[in-house]
Amino acid sequence: MAEPHLRTIRLLAECYQAFEQASGRHVRELGLTPPQFDIIATLGRTPGMSCRELGEQTLITKGTLTGVLDRLEARGYVVRTPSVEDRRSVLVRLTDAGEALFEQVFPAHVRHLKSRFAGFAESDLSGINQALARLRDALVEPVAEVAEGGAR
Repeated sequence: MAEPHLRTIRLLAECYQAFEQASGRHVRELGLTPPQFDIIATLGRTPGMSCRELGEQTLITKGTLTGVLDRLEARGYVVRTPSVEDRRSVLVRLTDAGEALFEQVFPAHVRHLKSRFAGFAESDLSGINQALARLRDALVEPVAEVAEGGAR
């Protein structure tokens, strides 16, 4: 008999791929790459944040983050300034043009994604959210286990 969790893993991967494809295609239609959109969406309506915070809040690796910020800065959407509190840190914030872009693309993308969930009742989404939260929690290794067990 097949392992039942293998079907769940397969469906999860297929959902992730389908979501990335649908989301990424729309973001590119808006004139951005998915990492650029991620940064614009994360910085929108904030006073800005350090590169470290931005890396933690997005799905972008540190190595990729610098290049994406370079391109957004060249387009006039973000500005990097030295942090007043910590001279080793840089604060990244949206420019006025970046805020205007956020106000244009973020609601459009939310509407686009919302349309993909039109066939689900609120109770369906609540059940999906609960199941996904349980799955996420089961997949995240507790910090104590990682520290005790070493690298895995």
